[in-house]
Amino acid sequence: MLSKHRNVIYSIFLFLMAGLCEIGGGYLVWLWLRESYSWIFGVFGGMVLFMYGVIPTFQKANFHRTYAAYGGIFIVMAIGWGYFFEGIIPDIYDIAGTITAIIGVIIIFYYPRKEKEEIGIDPSN
Repeated sequence: MLSKHRNVIYSIFLFLMAGLCEIGGGYLVWLWLRESYSWIFGVFGGMVLFMYGVIPTFQKANFHRTYAAYGGIFIVMAIGWGYFFEGIIPDIYDIAGTITAIIGVIIIFYYPRKEKEEIGIDPSN
């Protein structure tokens, strides 16, 4: 039981780290190209985006399910980014969409499968 919780916590940690890299790196490139910040922001943003491509490889699931689940995590993190870094308060549709996305992540990534592969967590623990 403890191993299952540890696997879930580890996968959530990876989701959050990749999300920060994807949104943070994209934001740095955005600042460079849209807000006329120094090209250093673009270079650093590109390096951070590269890390976004590396981090998901540590998940135990297949590529398609991992990236489908990341899509839901990114929705939530992008709305949070807007709130915390840009001061944009989410409206009811933002909240409804993030709840829907998280439900999708749980179903796609964490729901135990009868297949022999590990999906999110190892169902044998």
